Amino acid sequence: MSTLLAAISSIKSVLQTNLKDGRTGAVLRAPPQTFLHRYRNLVLTLATGLSERLVPYANVAVQLGLDAIAMVPGPNFTRAVEHVFMSHERPFVLVVPANGSPAALVPNLELRSWDLVGFEGAVFDWRDQSGYDAAFGALLAHLKIKSLGVEGQVMRVFVHHALKEAQPDLRIVDAEKEISALRMIKTPADIAALNEAIAISERALAKALDTVRLNQTEKQIEGALIRALFEEGADDQSFYPIVAAGDGSARPHAKAREDYAVKAGDALLIDFGARKNGFAADITRTVFLDHASDEAQEVYDTVLRANLKGFEVTKAGVSAHEIDDAVTGILEQSPFADRIRTKTGHGLGRDVHEAPYIMRGNHMKLPAGTVFTNEPGLYDIGNFGVRIEDDVLVTETGCVSLTRFPKELVVLKC
Repeated sequence: MSTLLAAISSIKSVLQTNLKDGRTGAVLRAPPQTFLHRYRNLVLTLATGLSERLVPYANVAVQLGLDAIAMVPGPNFTRAVEHVFMSHERPFVLVVPANGSPAALVPNLELRSWDLVGFEGAVFDWRDQSGYDAAFGALLAHLKIKSLGVEGQVMRVFVHHALKEAQPDLRIVDAEKEISALRMIKTPADIAALNEAIAISERALAKALDTVRLNQTEKQIEGALIRALFEEGADDQSFYPIVAAGDGSARPHAKAREDYAVKAGDALLIDFGARKNGFAADITRTVFLDHASDEAQEVYDTVLRANLKGFEVTKAGVSAHEIDDAVTGILEQSPFADRIRTKTGHGLGRDVHEAPYIMRGNHMKLPAGTVFTNEPGLYDIGNFGVRIEDDVLVTETGCVSLTRFPKELVVLKC
């Protein structure tokens, strides 16, 4: 709030200085482009609240007894600055100290875009021609820190090396869990974005299934699904879809084949999602083509019961372990226990796979506002597999399925 009030005060001062002659008091008109250029960062900081969004990251540093937290382009970085940046081979680092102003190391070619986020701290840019070593040195000399928490699952080794080269005595700590935990509880705006991504996905799935015909290849079905996603308004795919039929459906992360034509009796497993406004949907449905064997129906019913059990036991305060234990327990008690290959699910939001991970051994108690996938499956290698996946919002009294696509056994007459 103090940053917000300071910004308002500064804007008032700027307006008084620019719109009145200091000697005569006569009202002047500042050239609009000059005014906007000089003060765009100040105005944008007020509009976006970037400084306020960085406070929780400073608190993480305090919590861990560290001098600062560093983030690189990825889900946490995007959440903080509300702008998507790609680093590729170029290091790009945002540092949030426990106390004091943030600082950033920015590739020179991204400076114009970086201006748009309303960043108030020091910026150290670098060019491809001269390299980034000097910029890392200047960044750390400015910050005067001895310890730094980083995203262990996101920061690349060469960035870690550059930090250590610039300051050999810098203590670097993996703070992935604590940094990523800040986006585990979804805001109403997050939920709205997820709902939109899921709705797009469901419309696309209905459209794609309507085009499935016997003797099409998995790759052709995949193509129809991807086209439908963008026709329905996706910004991007959450991930490259899994479209697998027959024996391919028994491989949890199969890729669509150009040389496999679907046939009567096949299970067709589709795992996919749309990305919209920075958030990812993740849905799986398994359907059968022309007919489903007695075994297929029994397997499907078992997976569906496990999925429903997940909804039955989920509410705020229940642990990820307890949810997986209940869901997997249904599968273990069935005649198909030897077909279990995966855990129940994972967190979902800006990233397709994020905390919490719904598996035995994870005793984290889920707070209200958490979103995760409920995706039990059974996979008979060389024969067929079934998975049903819904996106689940944890509430104080239970949970809500954000996924609304029907999940009763479907046989496509195609």
